[in-house]
Amino acid sequence: MADVTTVREREPENAAEGTAESRLALVRRARRINRLLAETYPDARAELDFRTPLELLIATVLSAQTTDVRVNQTTPELFVMYPDARAYAEADPDELEDILRPLGFFRAKARAVIGLGQALVERYDGEVPGRLKDLVTLPGVGRKTANVVLGNAFGVPGITVDTHFGRVARRLGLTTEEDPVKVETEVGELFPKKDWTMLSHHLVWHGRRVCIARNPACGACSIADLCPSYGAGETDPDKAAKLVRPAPERSESAGLPLK
Repeated sequence: MADVTTVREREPENAAEGTAESRLALVRRARRINRLLAETYPDARAELDFRTPLELLIATVLSAQTTDVRVNQTTPELFVMYPDARAYAEADPDELEDILRPLGFFRAKARAVIGLGQALVERYDGEVPGRLKDLVTLPGVGRKTANVVLGNAFGVPGITVDTHFGRVARRLGLTTEEDPVKVETEVGELFPKKDWTMLSHHLVWHGRRVCIARNPACGACSIADLCPSYGAGETDPDKAAKLVRPAPERSESAGLPLK
């Protein structure tokens, strides 16, 4: 497939007037997109199973370079074996590596969660802090991971810019930035802060299921009329429907996000 024309190469236009989109029009379009995606994905949520802030923090760190599904298959045993930060801090590396082996990069991930446990015990009495500035000081925790934990375990609004979020945001013309921090800032300015966490879920779910990287299912997209990149992928409704990826079923053992 030919390279997709990106929003960096052309500004979204007002279909009726043929003029460049104003700031006000962009804000209105962005918020309408979020409302429609909320209707499309009423069950949107963090796809990592967890019951506590620590479980979500560990699961998010482990999700690097693997799938959420595989992490969810691995963490039930992990969370039983290591119920708190001290257990991770004192873990036997070989035993931990055996549990994490299915995730790939298991030695590095074992070192990461041991180091994370040690930092939590030494700095925060074994508790996961509920502030961004504290979370990002922990080893292996950047803004993306911190915002996942804050938004889903502490109810603190945050925008999680992963590859799906960034791709969808650029295709929708909500940003032209590539740097995740700049994407977070630019997109965040279009929405009330209270909407940030669910906005993240909506764009990520859409990116994983419909607005996929190589051949987006444009003909099956609920926000096609609002997308300046419509036509980047399959536009035939029947063919596009076959490209849509289903959401994984929620584990029966999964805990509910904390409020």
